[in-house]
Amino acid sequence: MNTSLGQPNVIAIAGFFTFVALSLVITYVAARRTRNAEQFYAAGRRITGFQNGMALAGDYMSAASFLGIAGLVSLSGFDGLIYSIGFLVGWPIVMFLIAEPLRNLGKYTFSDVVAFRLRQTPVRIAAAIGSLAVVAFYLIAQMVGAGNLVRLMFGLDYEVAVVIVGVVMMAYVSFGGMIATTWVQIVKAVLLLFGAFALALLALSRFGFNPLALFRAAADQYGGAVLGPGRLVSNPLDAMSLGLGLMLGTAGLPHILMRFYTVPDARTARVSVAYATAFIGFFYLLTFILGFGAMVIVGQPAIRAIDAGGNMAAPMLAEAVGGQAFLGFISAVAFATILAVVAGLTLAGAAALSHDLWVQVFRHGKASEKEQFQVARVSTVFLGILAIVLGIAFKGQNVAYMVGLAFAIAASANFPALILSIFWRAFTTRAAQVSMLVGTASSLLLIYFSPAIQIDILHNTSAPFPLRNPGLISIPLSFAVAIIVALAWPEPAAAAGFAEVERRVHVGVDEGVADSHLSR
Repeated sequence: MNTSLGQPNVIAIAGFFTFVALSLVITYVAARRTRNAEQFYAAGRRITGFQNGMALAGDYMSAASFLGIAGLVSLSGFDGLIYSIGFLVGWPIVMFLIAEPLRNLGKYTFSDVVAFRLRQTPVRIAAAIGSLAVVAFYLIAQMVGAGNLVRLMFGLDYEVAVVIVGVVMMAYVSFGGMIATTWVQIVKAVLLLFGAFALALLALSRFGFNPLALFRAAADQYGGAVLGPGRLVSNPLDAMSLGLGLMLGTAGLPHILMRFYTVPDARTARVSVAYATAFIGFFYLLTFILGFGAMVIVGQPAIRAIDAGGNMAAPMLAEAVGGQAFLGFISAVAFATILAVVAGLTLAGAAALSHDLWVQVFRHGKASEKEQFQVARVSTVFLGILAIVLGIAFKGQNVAYMVGLAFAIAASANFPALILSIFWRAFTTRAAQVSMLVGTASSLLLIYFSPAIQIDILHNTSAPFPLRNPGLISIPLSFAVAIIVALAWPEPAAAAGFAEVERRVHVGVDEGVADSHLSR
């Protein structure tokens, strides 16, 4: 099909500037209400369950969800849905194992929970390293999606587009903090759910609103194999590794875990997960339609011609079924999606650098509010520059695949230590430190030696590590070293503090008492 992608689109540009203007207004209002660290990192803990559920959905439904999964399904068929399913099934783990203990035990970041009854400095250093690795890989996916989108909508060079996105994101995270980020994510979630639903309806209207007719058309055009597994992930071990990483990685994502501190209590945290799961589940059902719709209506050759990773399948489908006006709207929605997620990631990374490293490790919990603000804002600028550099370096990769790697790092580096610190009495400082460092290092090392880097990026003929996702090796390894180290080197003081962990997990604690405990 002929497409106007790559030429300036007036409606998309207008939508782009409208959303940027709206986000800056939100930032201005939020900046006037952001007067201390609690408001910067946790929005003053005044977000309701419904609002946080919408914001969680907005934070989670990233470029990988909207652009990446639709692209994978359009090029690979049924197999692309392994990402939809994997992203979704992690939420019951968050609801039943993570949300309530996290809110009762922590203050701003997940490392507050891991370090609760352990020695602060070694745990927080290891946690910050793992969190920053996750944030970096997640940022790559968002910036690649943003660069492609802005490049095609404005007719700009990819590199210029990535820089523009990075600068806008730095501006409103630096000044508005979590309050601005939350409301931008809520607005983005509403726009994305509406836009994806409208696009799915328009695509289905070509097939009498019958999804089965759409699937039959896909099979007629590309063969019955598009409706079965094996086109994207043919190795069963690769499928297991990817699924494990996606499922457990959700409960280890620092920007998602950070959202549970924005609500007033643990019950509201649990309620917000229920809302988020409903919104996210509905959205992932729509990606099924969007991917197959693009495959049939747009065609795989046209999708690959615009972007080899398939990331522009959804915008191309929007143009095919709704013309340039609808393409402009969907592109603006996709940009809003990316900007909101990048903001949440940057805030989580800034929290790891400022709260976990600077305040808790270097200043031993005695930094002034002004100093915390300054460090957080400097951290935001640093992460913004890092996002720009990484976005340019990984040009051309499918964004859903890149996020899958970020999930694997989160599942290896953060999830084992988080679970064991909450539920295992014998867990120790040394075990937490080793678990997080080994999880981070092993996942990064295996990713580097995998086909994703060795073949796709470095263009070598083979890769030393055969799996494209490291989760099957790095996650059990992280659990194993934690258990072995904890049993080999017991820590009586950490075991003695487990009673307080159990009490707070079930009944919560007064905020002031929690703060004093965390600063020890």
